[in-house]
Amino acid sequence: MIFTYLKHRFYGRLNSLIVLSTLLLVCAVFAILSGCQRNLAKNNNNIAKPETIYSLEAPPPPPAIEQLPASSTSGQSENFNDNQGVQPERTTGSDTDSKPSSIETSLQLAEHVEADQAKESGRTNGNEENSSALAQAKLDEALDFCQAAQDFWQKGELDNALEALDKAYSLILSIEPSYEASFVQQKEDLRFLIAKRILEIYASRNIVVNGNHNEIPLEINRFIEAEIKRFTKGHETRFFREAYQRSGKYRPLIVKALKEAGLPEELSWVPLIESGFKVKALSRARALGMWQFIPSTGYKFGLKRNQYIDERMDFIKSTKAAIAYLKELHNIFGDWATVLAAYNCGEGRVLKVIRTQNINYLDDFWDLYQRLPFETARYVPRFFATLHIVGNPAKYGLAGIKTAPALKFETLEINRRIHLRDLAKMTNIPLNALRELNPELRFQVLPPEKYQLRLPPGKSEIVLAQLDKIPLSSPPRRAFVWHRVRYGETLSTIAKRYHTSVSRIKRANNLRSSHYIRAGKRLKIPQRGYVVKRKTYSSAGIKYNSATHRVRSGDSLWIIAKRYGTTVGKIKQVNGLRSNRLHIGQILKIPGRQPEPEPDKSRLETYYVQRGDSPFTISQKHNMPLERFLRINRLTPRSTIYPGQKLWVE
Repeated sequence: MIFTYLKHRFYGRLNSLIVLSTLLLVCAVFAILSGCQRNLAKNNNNIAKPETIYSLEAPPPPPAIEQLPASSTSGQSENFNDNQGVQPERTTGSDTDSKPSSIETSLQLAEHVEADQAKESGRTNGNEENSSALAQAKLDEALDFCQAAQDFWQKGELDNALEALDKAYSLILSIEPSYEASFVQQKEDLRFLIAKRILEIYASRNIVVNGNHNEIPLEINRFIEAEIKRFTKGHETRFFREAYQRSGKYRPLIVKALKEAGLPEELSWVPLIESGFKVKALSRARALGMWQFIPSTGYKFGLKRNQYIDERMDFIKSTKAAIAYLKELHNIFGDWATVLAAYNCGEGRVLKVIRTQNINYLDDFWDLYQRLPFETARYVPRFFATLHIVGNPAKYGLAGIKTAPALKFETLEINRRIHLRDLAKMTNIPLNALRELNPELRFQVLPPEKYQLRLPPGKSEIVLAQLDKIPLSSPPRRAFVWHRVRYGETLSTIAKRYHTSVSRIKRANNLRSSHYIRAGKRLKIPQRGYVVKRKTYSSAGIKYNSATHRVRSGDSLWIIAKRYGTTVGKIKQVNGLRSNRLHIGQILKIPGRQPEPEPDKSRLETYYVQRGDSPFTISQKHNMPLERFLRINRLTPRSTIYPGQKLWVE
């Protein structure tokens, strides 16, 4: 039993060793065969290189081996059989000379390469004109596809339009790169055009709803009914009635412009919601005029603003700009309710709300109602409520209200800078009529260049007859005073002292930083209100061509009047003052006194104020009477001097 067990154990291990040895042997054979195959491929590559070089020289074929006659010995026959198919070795001198050297072979190869390059360059020069013509043809074809895409888009075939644009872009990509500026510019222009068309198509696909460019559907829902109630019975009844009455002045002009532009006449009631038909209405967002344009939007649509005019307040020019804006919005949205919402809060805000809906189309404006700002969300219902009320005035209590008559006027071109008040006085035209017809004049002063002035009918000849007699005028400028910076002062302390802001001081003095101001520097400090330059007329007993006085710290009208030997009433009358309030730096005219002559500076010396100086100590130091020192430096006993100030001394 033990022997049998050991026998089985021995044969089992033996079989395992045999299997393992067999596997190792197979792996070794496989590795050897792989190495042989790599060496053989390497040798073949090495042999192929000289044959390839040699074949470039087109050598003659090797001589064929002549067969030995049958009478040859068996040894020769064996040698032939052994060497059959192998080229004989060239060991003689003549054979060696016939084989070209490596240098000659390289030179001949270079000659072949140069010849090929010359042929290729000649072929390239010959094809340049053909390639340019082909590229131009592709560009023209791409442009035709862009035009076809525009036609498809106008017909509502959006898929065909996108397919045409895709074809146009593929034509641009197929054009080989060129260094010619004309081709590069054309390609870039077409790329921009294609990108713009694609954005417009996708915008119209995702946003535009079914709507008619020439009509506004009259809707009614609980939001509109709530606004109707506010306008007819609520706290806005007075506002609506007054705006409705004013609308008669401007609506005929607006309706005419809308008809010419092909827009719905109902849009003529937008100014009632925007401004109540007030041409000078100003909102909290700095929107101005009957159509409530902010400066940037007004500038975008051609409304000018300068020192003399602001065309946002002109009822004709602002209407043209509003029509252009409404057309642009309708091209984007296609739905008049959405257009009006975008007109109120901006197209960017509405597009952002649409994107947050996570849908591919916009079914109705009321889908956006809850997501829009509160003022905009009410804006569209207020417009529809207005349409309901004015469409049936008897139902809503407006039958007894008569609208104001339409404005009638004629225009006259004037290039003289005159004030409307002077014009009204010289021509007996009511000043209110001139202001109402020319609301864009910011300060009622005509600009110096040519200006189309609106006048009541039949008044042009009178104005032309009196035009040269009307005195020239200038628009008022911002009131300001000058301040010289002292040691330790900052812009914030200066602003607090003059009751203004740091930003206004920086803007008035072109300062970039509020952290660096230099002691002794003069700053222009803006004040509230304007300074009007107006021609003054003489009055009995008062000389207006007289001395002037600059108000300083501590001055009052009583002190100034006592100093110059006049009265407070005369000073106020000459300077057109309504109160006794003065501000530092203000220039006052002093009646009944000639201007004080300038001191003879040839006999004076300059003195720069030192720390601790006062007018009294300086006058004592230079043996001058205090009154003389104050007079030549135009100071008062209460004037303050500061270190570094330049003064005159004897």
